Formats: sequence, structure tokens, C-alpha cells
Amino acid sequence: MADFTTGHPAVIERLRLLFRHIGYNLRGGFLIRPVLIALALGCGGALLSEMEESNPWIGDWVPRVLFFSHGDPGVAQVILSDIATSTMTVVSIVFAILLMTLTLASMQFSPRIIVSFARDRVTQWTLGIFLGTFLYCMVVLPATHTVPHPFAPVVTVMGAILLAIACVGLLLFFIHHISQAIGVNHIVDRIASETEAAIDDVMPRPRRQIHLETSDWAEARTWRTPLVSNVSGYIRFIDLKQLRSLAISWHVKVHLVRRVGQFVPEGTPLLLVNKPERLSPEAAEAFRAAFDFGPTRTLQQDVEFGVLQIVDIALKAISPAVNDPTTAIGCIDQLSRILIRFVSREPPEPFLYDLRGVARVSVPWIDFAHLVDSAFEQIRMYSRGDVAVSLRLLRALGDIAVTTEDPLFRKLLLDRGRQVLDGCSERLGAEEMKPLLVRFSALEGLAALESSSRR
Repeated sequence: MADFTTGHPAVIERLRLLFRHIGYNLRGGFLIRPVLIALALGCGGALLSEMEESNPWIGDWVPRVLFFSHGDPGVAQVILSDIATSTMTVVSIVFAILLMTLTLASMQFSPRIIVSFARDRVTQWTLGIFLGTFLYCMVVLPATHTVPHPFAPVVTVMGAILLAIACVGLLLFFIHHISQAIGVNHIVDRIASETEAAIDDVMPRPRRQIHLETSDWAEARTWRTPLVSNVSGYIRFIDLKQLRSLAISWHVKVHLVRRVGQFVPEGTPLLLVNKPERLSPEAAEAFRAAFDFGPTRTLQQDVEFGVLQIVDIALKAISPAVNDPTTAIGCIDQLSRILIRFVSREPPEPFLYDLRGVARVSVPWIDFAHLVDSAFEQIRMYSRGDVAVSLRLLRALGDIAVTTEDPLFRKLLLDRGRQVLDGCSERLGAEEMKPLLVRFSALEGLAALESSSRR
């Protein structure tokens, strides 16, 4: 216990979460990677010019055909200043147009897709290289001087010219990439891929055919001692190892009240604790520090967030103002892809145990039923009069049912299919219902096949 009371564990845990958040942004944020690229190119220009001034013979490697004024620093200054000015001009214009495009796309599809665009690697590298070229030229400019003796860093200036040429090619590729990236199919596919990656991270093991029955830890319902949150925000990440270690160290059991992705207002219960008298104020703060809160949801551990982004696009598409069922159908296809990946994976462990096999931490995770409802329920309600979208919903449910042998999952999918059918029957005629009945019969056959195999 002393290991956790000394050394300010809450501060240490907050630093660990901060470093993890920085690492997450480094992999997908819009700020860190461009800044690091720009700093790397700037430092490279400074080191190269310093090396060239210390070793003037390096400049002799550059043929005079490529750089004929080896001894004129004025030419080098003009080249560097022109490259720096033109680079920043292009960055200002192109990224102003990009922000306008993102604004229009967020209005047409969903404001949540801005997160997906911010994680785009091509955009990050383009911004980083353009800013790095500007910083490279600005750092090298002071190295070109006329007093006490004329000096032109020939090799360094050639590096700036090569960077400028690379920026021209990168600009053309960036425009081509953005013209494709703002297409709804590319947006939805990228969100689905990121969601699958989140599923693989949270649920790394393939699904087993035999599942061990675990207790629902009913005793947690009788606990009356909450550990309240001291901040407001969405739970973006939970350090499960730290929670388990703290619970073992203080000989307590804790139950997480809300799961990843849910909002926790300040002053509301975050954990339920048995035997809370064992916790010191420092220990309680250490438990709180194992949670990372933020104003928006992320895909670090929140699989449902990716699903909701695609659902938002589908709902916009089938709204009367847009009336684009083709986009909604594409969204349903990608949602079925995510759910197929979900059912193929072993669910996360709901309990964390100590070495003696005692459950110390109870963790709620989203289950298959809730994820199916998050994916299809709103689309089903808004598409009751649309035959094409409802047909694709039934096909998606059938595709998911084919990939799982779990009878409970197939029964749940059959029930959702029946809801689609019942909702459409209220608005569609007998002729329009025929293809829906055919597709529902196929889904019903899968459930019947499973029931007969069990008998």
C-alpha cells in the first residue's frame, strides 16, 4: 500500500494518461505530426548550413551548372526568401480552401467527420512538409552572409530547392487526394476502418465457441458508496491495469458506473466501492486519475463512436431535405462490416481479478445487442417508407447472421429484422412488401437452421 501512497500516484497516473493522449494524437492528430515534421526539417537546415560553413569544401560537390553563383550570398538569399514566401502563400490559400470544404462536408454529412479528416495522414504530411520547408528556409537565411566574409551555403540552398520541388508534387497529390477524400464513400470507409482497428485493440482475441459463465456481480448493486467524478466529460480511455493494481493494493472492489464513451457530469458517481473506509483521499484521487475525460468522444476504446459517425451520415442521407438513399445503403454496408468484425471477436473481460482469483474490478462494455441498436435502430425508424434502405437493412442483418453461430445472436438479429418488417408494413403496400418478405424469410431460415441443428 505504501507504494501507492508515496510518489503522488494520482499525478503519476495523470502524466501517464497525458503521454498516452499525446501518443494517440501523434498517430492521428492534426497538430503533433505536422509540428514534428516542420521542426525536423528546420533543425536539418540549421545543422546542414552549420556543417557546410565549417567545411566549405562540401559546396564543391554541387556542379556550377546547377548552382553557378557559389560565392554570391545574395543569390542564395533571394532563392531562400522566394521559396519561403511562396510556400506560406500556398499553405494559406490551400488550407483555407480545405477548411471551407470541411465545413461544407460537415454540414452535409456530420460534424463528427472532422475528427476523421484531422487524422488523415496525407493532410498531416502535406502541412508538415510545407511548414518545414518554410522553417528550413528561414533558419538557413541567417547563415548566408557577406561579412566578415561572403558565404553561400550551396548544398543547403540546393536542399531548399529540392524541398520546393517536392512541395509542388505534393500539392498536386494533395489536391487529388482531397477531391477523393471528401467523397462520402471514402469518408465512411475510413471511419469503418478506424472502428475495426479500435475493435481489434479492445477485443484482440478471436471468438471462442464455448463461453464460460461469469457472475453478474450482483453484490455491486447493493453498494451505496460512490466515488464521484471531479470533472465533467466523456470517458475516452480507462487504464484498466492501473485500476486493477489500485484495487489489489487497497484491498477493495470497485464497479465502474459508466462505460467508455458515456458522459459523466461533475459530482455524479464514477465508481461504486465496497469497504470505502480503506481508501485514503490520495487513493481516491488515484482511482479518478485512471480515467481520461474529454469534451468529445474518441476511438481509443469507444467502438460505438465509430458506429454513430456512420449512422449520422446515413440519417442525413435519408432525411427529406437530402433524400439520398444510395448513401444510406453504403453506410449500412459499412455498419454490417463493423458488426461482423465485432461478433468475430471475444468480448472484453467484464471482471479484472487478482492473483487469488478474486474479482476486484467490474467493467461495463457495450454488448452486441446495444451495438446493433446503435447501428440500425435509428436508420430503421427513419426508413420505414423506403423499400431500398429497408431491403439493405435486412440483407445486412442476414450477412451478420451468416458469420455467427451463436443462437442468441441470430435470434436477436431475427427480432431486429421483424421490427424492420413491421415498421414497413405500416407505410408500404402489399406489392412493395413482397421483396422485404422474401429477404426476411432468408433471415428466418438461418435462425431455423440453427434451432434444428441444436435439436
